[in-house]
Amino acid sequence: MTAKRRYRLLCPIARALDAIGDRWALLIVRDLHAGPARFQDLETGLGIATNLLSTRLAELTKAGLIEKSTDTGRSGYQLTEVGRHTDKLLWELSRFGGLLDPDPDPREPGNLRTIALPLRLMLGAVPDRPHLVARLLVDDDSFTITSSADGVEVEYGETASQPDLVVRADYEGFLDAGEGRISLDEFTTDHLEIIHGAAHADAFLTLMTRAMTNSG
Repeated sequence: MTAKRRYRLLCPIARALDAIGDRWALLIVRDLHAGPARFQDLETGLGIATNLLSTRLAELTKAGLIEKSTDTGRSGYQLTEVGRHTDKLLWELSRFGGLLDPDPDPREPGNLRTIALPLRLMLGAVPDRPHLVARLLVDDDSFTITSSADGVEVEYGETASQPDLVVRADYEGFLDAGEGRISLDEFTTDHLEIIHGAAHADAFLTLMTRAMTNSG
């Protein structure tokens, strides 16, 4: 394997880019913010070549951003404490990316782990959050949202056996609302469906609406 090139500068930005500046590195970290993932989960979600994913995982492990995990039932990867500090960086990159012209021919992600981090930061920025656990079904993917006064966690998969409510949404609606192509009222009316837990519906919809309003 070719030795990794480094900036070797006395600058924290250059030092950060030494760790996460290579292609795919930040996207791997982004997806691990959704919780531990197996090699195959990352490969499928990103559409990255197997050998390149192996290289990036080894580099991120050496840099101290990720580590091996057994929480997935089989050997996988998770963020370290240092790796979790990339959340605000990724959020600002997401906001910056929204200022740029989109790719004219984007490909669909293999899974939707990509939305967990922005969703967590958006919901976590809302004051006076309700205390609830929601299962969010987005197309063929499932997320567990835990909201409390202490913060918000968004994990990929059905990690809570008895959520307070179950909500179905579609990925296209999320994108359209996030980029201003549809109104928030249209999103909550036409792209969100409460499947279970109607008693918590108002609290959840208010939380989602406030989060998406604040992020605009």
